[in-house]
Amino acid sequence: MVETDRQIYMKKAALSEVKDDLSKFLRLAEKEEVIITRHGRPAGLLIGFRSEDDWFDYRLEHDPRFLERIEAARRSIKAGHGIKIEDVEGKQ
Repeated sequence: MVETDRQIYMKKAALSEVKDDLSKFLRLAEKEEVIITRHGRPAGLLIGFRSEDDWFDYRLEHDPRFLERIEAARRSIKAGHGIKIEDVEGKQ
């Protein structure tokens, strides 16, 4: 997965602000997550993407089927199945 330089900081914004200027908050969300509040309480999270690659990475990171395949592969390797990278490189 591609590393992004998204900050771990989160901005808070009232729902009324976000509704009034969604474009501004989408641009901001490309750099940091925006917590949307309703009556001062967290109600949602706005996440922006700088590119289609960022969108693709986000989908993979949150897809339960993909995560299960990764976990199954890890279990398989721990069980001794698979080929070491050194063995793959040595066969070229």
